[in-house]
Amino acid sequence: MTALPPSVADARVLVVGDVMLDRYIHGRTERVSREAPVPVVLVEGSDDRLGGAANVALNVVSLGARCTLVGAVADDDSGRIVARLLAEAGIDADLVIADDSRTTLKQRLVSMQQQLVRMDFESPLPPAAAIEVATRAVKRMAGADALVIEDYDKGAIANPKDLVGAARAHGVPTIADPKYKPFAAYRGVAILKPNRPEFEAALGYWPDADRLVEAGCRLARDSGVEAIALTRGGDGMTLFNAKGDSEHIPAVSVDVYDETGAGDTVAATLGVCTALAWPKAEAVRIANLAGGLVCGKFGTAPVTLEELNRAGGAAEATGVPPEPAKAVPSATARPPHPAQRGNGAASRAHRHQLAEAIAEARLRGERIVFTNGCFDILHAGHVAYLNEARELGDRLLVAVNDDDSVRRLKGDRRPVNGLRERMRVLEGLQAVDWVVPFSEDTPEALLDEVRPDVLVKGGDYALAEVVGADLVRSHGGDVRVVGLVDDCSSTAIVDRLREA
Repeated sequence: MTALPPSVADARVLVVGDVMLDRYIHGRTERVSREAPVPVVLVEGSDDRLGGAANVALNVVSLGARCTLVGAVADDDSGRIVARLLAEAGIDADLVIADDSRTTLKQRLVSMQQQLVRMDFESPLPPAAAIEVATRAVKRMAGADALVIEDYDKGAIANPKDLVGAARAHGVPTIADPKYKPFAAYRGVAILKPNRPEFEAALGYWPDADRLVEAGCRLARDSGVEAIALTRGGDGMTLFNAKGDSEHIPAVSVDVYDETGAGDTVAATLGVCTALAWPKAEAVRIANLAGGLVCGKFGTAPVTLEELNRAGGAAEATGVPPEPAKAVPSATARPPHPAQRGNGAASRAHRHQLAEAIAEARLRGERIVFTNGCFDILHAGHVAYLNEARELGDRLLVAVNDDDSVRRLKGDRRPVNGLRERMRVLEGLQAVDWVVPFSEDTPEALLDEVRPDVLVKGGDYALAEVVGADLVRSHGGDVRVVGLVDDCSSTAIVDRLREA
């Protein structure tokens, strides 16, 4: 399987559509209410995420491409949160502020790793807002390599034909993710991406297996689209071309934890591949892989370029055809821990990505362990203490001093290995889940952001000497000092090498 190139920063994707906010409220459930036979949830926190077209845009930038998002929000708290999250993600957002409306909010209550209820807050966008969205999108068209229309039928996309026509005039290919509109409303798009219920509604029936290809290609031709990329959940994706040929891509082998947002990820990946001028069949293969990966995450979440290329490279290296996706056996089951997948499974995270990953882990009830250091020359002592630290929880985060802070701590002749190399070595350890750099002399600012359940240091520290211990305890966390392997010291190793 062809992977995306190491950098796709020159690809420019314009996303237009319905913008939403997804909110996850999580807590513990220990009893049933006396007022009604419902669980009582002790709320512990909440997590806000981008949804709808905003989640498509987030996936585009997570894959390394540039993205402009055009949509509409109301002048309310949800709209302001969406704008802030978009700015933090580095997305160029052109948002219409719609009067007499409210930003679509999907609020989910989660306990014991299970969604108990979803509450939707929304109102239709006024026609004037949709007109303004289209006007702004057309102005942005000239700077795009691909257009993604994310149409949830919330009112941002009144007439897709206007957008498709403007894109064609600028030579920009279009991906469209439909909902309830007739497929012919998207006439002229390069790829229309319905799911199975949408495809079945458009046909009026679900064809037998031996007639599926004929029906899909005919539907593409009659709708005036170049191709239909049908997402079929555990059955993978099927590409129907209007010219009559087709290709089926089986689902990737993943433990399906949550399918929320998988369609957004597929649309974003198709957009990036189309911006790179890839053939449709290859774009669908990569999008199918990305959609499978996001099903292993909790809630709406992006897939990164590194994750996608790693998964694509593993599939190509093994030469084994993908197996059908399988569901998690129970609502309380977790996706497999990265350490169970072999070396190189750790994720290198920036701080905003780290916050999202930790929030996901906490929603699953996982215990976060934190440790930090220079890790200039990784030795047996490091490996032993990281393995011991990992046993104290479900996820191990390793914070690494950047090169400047190492020089301040250890002198101008250190580090021997640069930050990039030190992080790569740590990423190769089975015990490590996340690796994040920090530039401060101490990790206290990062500790305040992460609020780990356990702070761990190696055995050459006394408890009273552990930086950040009081801060972690103030948030209800624990502080541990683990065992020390004798005769293991980076400084001693460096000194012996210099003497030799």
